[in-house]
Amino acid sequence: MNETPAQTPGAHPLRAISFNDPAVTIERRADGTIYLRPKQPLADYPRRITDRLHHFAETAPQRVFMAERVGPTGWRELTYATLLTASRHIASALLQRGLSPDRPVMILSGNSIDHVLVAFGALYAGVPFCPVSPAYSLVSRDYGKLSYLMKLLTPGLVFVDDADKFADALTANVPEGTEIAASFGAVPGRTVTMLADLIATPLHPGLDAAHDQIGPETIAKFLLTSGSTGNPKAVINTQRMICANQVMIRETLAFLKDEPPVIIDWLPWNHTFGGNHNVGLTLYNGGSMYLDKGKPVPGGIEETVRNLREISPTVYFNVPKGYESLLPYLRDDAALRKTFFGRLHAMFFSGAAMAPHVWSELDELSVLETGTRVPMLTGLGSTETAPFFMSVNPRTSRSGHVGLPVAGNEAKLVPNNGKLEVRAKGPNVTPGYWRQPDVSAAAFDEEGFYRMGDALKPANPADLDAGFDFDGRIAEDFKLASGTWVSVGPLRARFIAACAPLARDVVIAGINRDEVAAIVVLDLDGCRLINATLPYDDLAATAADQLVREAFRERFLKFLATATGSSTRITRAVLLGTPLLIDKGEVTDKGSINQRAVLENRKELIEQLYAATPSDEIIVVG
Repeated sequence: MNETPAQTPGAHPLRAISFNDPAVTIERRADGTIYLRPKQPLADYPRRITDRLHHFAETAPQRVFMAERVGPTGWRELTYATLLTASRHIASALLQRGLSPDRPVMILSGNSIDHVLVAFGALYAGVPFCPVSPAYSLVSRDYGKLSYLMKLLTPGLVFVDDADKFADALTANVPEGTEIAASFGAVPGRTVTMLADLIATPLHPGLDAAHDQIGPETIAKFLLTSGSTGNPKAVINTQRMICANQVMIRETLAFLKDEPPVIIDWLPWNHTFGGNHNVGLTLYNGGSMYLDKGKPVPGGIEETVRNLREISPTVYFNVPKGYESLLPYLRDDAALRKTFFGRLHAMFFSGAAMAPHVWSELDELSVLETGTRVPMLTGLGSTETAPFFMSVNPRTSRSGHVGLPVAGNEAKLVPNNGKLEVRAKGPNVTPGYWRQPDVSAAAFDEEGFYRMGDALKPANPADLDAGFDFDGRIAEDFKLASGTWVSVGPLRARFIAACAPLARDVVIAGINRDEVAAIVVLDLDGCRLINATLPYDDLAATAADQLVREAFRERFLKFLATATGSSTRITRAVLLGTPLLIDKGEVTDKGSINQRAVLENRKELIEQLYAATPSDEIIVVG
């Protein structure tokens, strides 16, 4: 273990934190394949994650595990002791119903204490559960993905917090013979079991024996992911995956050992970052999670700010857009800065690249408050790796850098069309996808490495110990009509940075075309910096606004001047004036954009981009 240095050249000092830098041995094969193997072995991990619940229920029974807002000023608190007691009773109810991997628990509602009670009841019983994006029930118009998942998973019990709110989705998709449970509310024509009744279930006589039988290969949960198009896949998450990954996190982010973490978090539990990484590290390290009902959007970020004014986190997790949305509040509110940075060991981001101006201003605000830069961390992982796989270290962390594999993981870098495709092996890697044996088999190579689909490149080709940078998704890259490869990930990152703060994301088009074009997903907050009179939620008006279009054109021209050839030369763009569709797989509820799904669903828009005589909607700078 080492401490971050007191000073880095030409910069303010980093806050010193306990951290284990990933270190690897390197093997190069004659065919260009590179193997990265951690020098440190993985520490022991428990058989099941609920062993940590037992530990803290005994050693810190009254410590808050989780809290959520109740009214304008209060918090509903769930202690470790109460969580253990409730989990045992809910587990008894699930065992009584004969639930199993073939008849798991499905949770349709979002983050809440009631959600976590049901989840831990399932974990304690050894019954898999599957958290499903609420958008599949509340935003979707055709329930297509929800209907598919009901057939794929065949749940024995479906839980929602508010049965009234989910009634239409439940009526349309839950078979008559499948039990519905809820915190409150009703579904017309259906019997609904109340959560209070599950908690009141007498302890099952076989409960302790059932819990003891849970082992490393027991399926803990199913987490959903999607391909480039089509229906979600259910990633099997075993107890081994979750427990091993939590030790990887704790041993790398060693500051988690220094004091129980305090987290304020909104990241959805149907994604691995929120549901595995953050809930898991809270439990594993005896911490406290305060649920944030805010979101990094106008009208939502205010709730996050209110929470951060009250609770001082020791580590903070968010997506890049979340940090960007916080900047004006941290800039203008000294009290908020003090609460936010006062106890903060580190910040962590995932899901997209961090814009340089956002990172720089966070550093400046941290220095203003504490005299030091709070380390910003990131890495590389996926739902299939539980997710922690590679990590930066505080001294070399920067946007686009993902570091090296952490202890317990082995990386294999395979040459692929001029790039290095990364593959993963370790106890945190999934055994496959539920009820999809062919898809599972195709996900692994002949040596048992999981094919992540990401490409990496050395930060320093002469020194692989310096770690690796993200080099895009292999499946996103394509050829122009000339046969020239377009590396989408790096091009996308440069375009977003050049067009900041107007572009939240960009979809790169040009498969079998003569040139590259761009479909720009606007950042409404950034556009309002150009024209403060714009409405908060009107994409069409923002995309058509002349001030925004002129500001974008100016940045677009500067970006064009940096082009080094046809694969980096973008001359046409369209500002997207309609929302991305979750039903079509274009976007997740976390805001991640699926490039291939957008290209597949927006073929008419792409034809407009490439029209010989483009419409006024298309911005042409070539």
